[in-house]
Amino acid sequence: MNSGPVRSGLIIVDKPQGWTSHDVVGRMRRLAGTRKVGHAGTLDPMATGVLVVGVNRATRLLTYIVGTSKTYTATIRLGQSTVTDDAEGDVLNETIAAAVTEQEIHDAVATLTGEIQQVPSSVSAIKVNGERSYARVRAGNEVKLAARPVTVSRFDIHQVRRERGGKLLDVDVTVECSSGTYIRALARDLGNALGVGGHLTALRRTQVGPYSIEAAATLEELAEELQMLELDDAARALFPARELNDAEAADLSHGRRISAGQDPAPVAAFAPDGTLIALLENKGETAKPLLVFAAGNDEGKR
Repeated sequence: MNSGPVRSGLIIVDKPQGWTSHDVVGRMRRLAGTRKVGHAGTLDPMATGVLVVGVNRATRLLTYIVGTSKTYTATIRLGQSTVTDDAEGDVLNETIAAAVTEQEIHDAVATLTGEIQQVPSSVSAIKVNGERSYARVRAGNEVKLAARPVTVSRFDIHQVRRERGGKLLDVDVTVECSSGTYIRALARDLGNALGVGGHLTALRRTQVGPYSIEAAATLEELAEELQMLELDDAARALFPARELNDAEAADLSHGRRISAGQDPAPVAAFAPDGTLIALLENKGETAKPLLVFAAGNDEGKR
């Protein structure tokens, strides 16, 4: 466990396969020496890649990070559908996909690009009558979730490979999408559109908002050196910045409003010394603090 001073910031983790997001949070609590740790957007155990972890006061930024766009690389297998819409579930149906052409795949992908209505996977974490959908499925209950609007701004096909003598097709893709989009559901829907079924066999998240896989560290690397994006720098990457004078910084530190700025909410407001003071929202001619980041030491249990 880190024996230095308790810090606030974001840790960009390259989550390994087989770990839950909760597992990663537990490891980061031990490494950071504080229990005040959370993450911005769950990754399934099968998936790897960017998991944004907040420590101490930076956990207050996680709500805003969850809503940012995401980018993934993935492999979709056509010719098989599974219970979970990914490789971790039992195969439900298998259909020879040899007759499917690359042009047909491109055409089907086009229908799943842009603003679409998507039915989430039944094994998602969405709550149904107060219970997680995946828990109801595992208990043997049938779950039907309502479609919801999502945006797939990019759905690029990189390679189509024929497996098992051409009976199955593996399609390597990159997807850039809005928060709340399920890549497993895209795999399922692509297979259904082609009439052969489909599921996800590999998934790697490469971008969450402004935070990329290039900035991520593995758990082994973090155990050697806790690489943290400090709170002030994390906020500058995430929000438009407003530079305050001393009087404005003092007012915001006490929760008082200041004159409105030019940028829409939320805006990160910084003291003259570069310290994050608050997140702001314009209300008419004044700017109201949404969150105030009090000065002083962070609180955290060792």
